[in-house]
Amino acid sequence: MLLVGVSLWASRKVRSEASSFLLGGRSLGPLVSGLAYAASSSSAWVLLGYSGFVYATGLSALWMIPGILLGYGAVWLFAGPVLQAASRDKDQLTLTAFLTETAGPRVARLIRISATVMIAFCFSYYIASQFQGAGVAFDDLFGIGMSGGIILGAIIILAYTFAGGFLAVSVINTVQGVIMMLVAILLPVLAFSAAGGVSGIGAALEDVPPEYLATFGGRAGWIAGGFALGMTATGFGALGQPHLISWIMAARDTKARVMGAGVAIGWGAVVYAGMAVLGLSGRALFGADAPAEGIFFKLAGDLLPGVLAGIVAAAILSAIMSTVDSQLLVASGAISHDLGAARLMGGRTVLATRLAMLVVSGVAVVLTLALPATIFDRTLFAWTALGASFGPVVVVRAFGGRPGGAAVLASILAGFVTSLAYEFVLNSGPGAVWARTVPWIAAFLALAVTRIVAGQHNQALGAPSDL
Repeated sequence: MLLVGVSLWASRKVRSEASSFLLGGRSLGPLVSGLAYAASSSSAWVLLGYSGFVYATGLSALWMIPGILLGYGAVWLFAGPVLQAASRDKDQLTLTAFLTETAGPRVARLIRISATVMIAFCFSYYIASQFQGAGVAFDDLFGIGMSGGIILGAIIILAYTFAGGFLAVSVINTVQGVIMMLVAILLPVLAFSAAGGVSGIGAALEDVPPEYLATFGGRAGWIAGGFALGMTATGFGALGQPHLISWIMAARDTKARVMGAGVAIGWGAVVYAGMAVLGLSGRALFGADAPAEGIFFKLAGDLLPGVLAGIVAAAILSAIMSTVDSQLLVASGAISHDLGAARLMGGRTVLATRLAMLVVSGVAVVLTLALPATIFDRTLFAWTALGASFGPVVVVRAFGGRPGGAAVLASILAGFVTSLAYEFVLNSGPGAVWARTVPWIAAFLALAVTRIVAGQHNQALGAPSDL
């Protein structure tokens, strides 16, 4: 009922302008923007995926937390000023518009096409991972089977996003962020107590393999360093996530953005620490026999009465919805606004965006049902690929650079293709260090080389170029 009510309220607030539907009129305060960002960044990946990762992997999984929090700070405080200014001063509504700012018409079109394809491809995986989490949660609640849960979750999320746009997503994600944080405090505290606290967990984990309690997971030398770097570097993918950058653009002013950064980082510290405690407590209580990404539900069912266990399941759904709704908006906005689908419909951007949502949702549901994978792996791939594709350009712009259109295009293609290679062909290295770092290096190199070539070309012609 809350989702329906918020959707109806937001649908009355949404005007026909694209900025209203896609960025909520750039009117968000620090609490809403910070909590909505945090909830969107985490999703079922942290509650189900990360808790399961800690449960299965051990203490070495904790290397991911500082990187995640540093990534939050980087996108809000380092890249935030240039992103917010570009959105307001140049009326940019999407990350793709930001990427094409310095490009001539011909190259800008190629950037828009490339970026839209990348976003649609990666978000299909990303959204599929969330629909998979919805299937688990609805099946746990109602016993309707995985397929039924996936379809029901997709319908609910699509319904309120379709009606209320960014404003509905912002309000709902704020509420969901609060619920997720409360559950990430309550359930780990209960699990920690049930496992006997520090001494009880320590005693229960005496028989685990030595690498489970090792700082680097039993790795040594450069392999250990590479593992730590790969795990920590994961967090910096936030700099290239289109659905997260939207919250920066939507903050109403500089003060709201800076305060929102504090809200987001504080939320992340609480929730990720809670899931780490949950994973370790679950290993102490159940050994290695429980399904990793089901440890959250197993602990909730064992430690909470029926009503509260249902509330926890609702928290999982909140986590899922808070990511999918923003991703649906961004992917659909890329198709309607950046790719120009709205022009084919007489400039009706809101209608074109809503139709694109239907298409993206349908593809994600099919992908979820047809290509089973873990929530953790699906999310990490999409996060890594988008971060390496768009993050380097954002970093250069944040430092004051203004790479030309050809350099931007070369960079995003290099980052994306290299990410695909490490996901599907090449060995990603300890802690996926090569998959997390080499695509970024390739993208930065492409930026540098193309700018040098462009400069030589311009000098030879004695005139500016579209490069």
